[in-house]
Amino acid sequence: MIGFLTRLFARGEPTLSEASERDAAAIARLHGASFHRGWSDGEIEQMLRDRHVLAHRASSGRSLRGFILSRRVTDEAEILSVAVAAAQRGKGLARRLLDLHLRRLAGLGARAVYLEVDEGNTPALRLYRRAGFRQVGRRPGYYESSQGAAALVLRRDLV
Repeated sequence: MIGFLTRLFARGEPTLSEASERDAAAIARLHGASFHRGWSDGEIEQMLRDRHVLAHRASSGRSLRGFILSRRVTDEAEILSVAVAAAQRGKGLARRLLDLHLRRLAGLGARAVYLEVDEGNTPALRLYRRAGFRQVGRRPGYYESSQGAAALVLRRDLV
């Protein structure tokens, strides 16, 4: 019966909430499935212990569907990673996570948010541009996995 209820509720919209250390293994698995060099459980757990790191997750039942991690320093933040499970992509989940995360960062006093993104990652660039990020820099040859693709440095002001 519990399995049936879990599957039933897992079919709806994923629930967004703050992530914690107990989410480290699931975040590491999704990160590894989403990026060329995934972060280990230990790396994620260490980040989640850091009081300057903010993390949100999207989950359906016990399944992690997406996450976003950032680090705050004084009044600036850097988004470290965003990932959404392949089956959930293109459904607006990354946008919901990003919106929640940016509101929370603003509430914590962040005035500007930065991130780096592969210049060839069209879906991510579309997401960030629609969210008000603008390019402020470029790092040639930054990504090893993309034949040395450049990273675009993006910024969004929160005030």
